[in-house]
Amino acid sequence: MAFAFENLGVYQKAIAFGATVIGMVEQLSTPRKHFRLIEQLESAATSVAMNIAEGKGRYSKKEFRHFLYVARGSLYETIALLQIMLKLQWIDLESYQNIYADAEEISKMLSGLISSIVKDKAPNSF
Repeated sequence: MAFAFENLGVYQKAIAFGATVIGMVEQLSTPRKHFRLIEQLESAATSVAMNIAEGKGRYSKKEFRHFLYVARGSLYETIALLQIMLKLQWIDLESYQNIYADAEEISKMLSGLISSIVKDKAPNSF
């Protein structure tokens, strides 16, 4: 038996996104460790999938939509942190561009899901 959130394509992409970012963190090339920034990056990247899952487990579409907005915020936070790391040359441009492309796709999927929830007024049909 699968949980309902596991069937969402955006959730599956968010899981892969989090794993990719964590894999990239393992390869970070920093002159000294900035553990707080690295922890924040890992937290933001994994928070995308976690908020999708948590929202899907809530009792209303309104709550689900709220968690999707939080997931999108975490996605944006991840990109901001990666931009800082790119500027500091801790990550290479190619890695950044690959993750950025994945984030764009997830952002579009989240926006589409949010829109579908707003348009669908049937109670608890998700």
